[in-house]
Amino acid sequence: MSYVIRKITPEELLSFRAILNYQLRVSVADSVLPDNLLVGVSKNTGRVRALIDPENTEVLATVVASTNTLNIRLSLARRIHKLVPPPRLRLVVVNEIVPDILEAKSSVFTKHVLSVDEELRAGDEALVVSEDDELLCVGKLFLSPEEILQLLTGPALKIRECVAG
Repeated sequence: MSYVIRKITPEELLSFRAILNYQLRVSVADSVLPDNLLVGVSKNTGRVRALIDPENTEVLATVVASTNTLNIRLSLARRIHKLVPPPRLRLVVVNEIVPDILEAKSSVFTKHVLSVDEELRAGDEALVVSEDDELLCVGKLFLSPEEILQLLTGPALKIRECVAG
């Protein structure tokens, strides 16, 4: 994706913090999105497409154009994981499957899920963690928590990004 990087305006920062808090239903945006955030702006449309860490120019999240929501990247997921206590925002997988998840980096299947935050909904961003609450991946739920725990087959979450395995 080609975009121009610039400093975020105060209005944009306020807006993206509100979007993140609304999406996660947890008030962490003030802590995880710094005041000096950078944004990637589309050369064609002039709209913000990415939130970028000013320290290391890592993309923290991308903006979904059609819904104006955020796709959380691993760098932002790490920050959220440190601040939000379990079981919030987490999908816990059995330790035996961790190497396979980190190698495949595609989906987490329902049969490998031990527990999931009951406040999440299908389509929500979720942190994939081991039984020891070690962050493995970040992705989007295909199913509701109730469906994930009841179904024995099928994908529970589409993985966006994983830690280096």
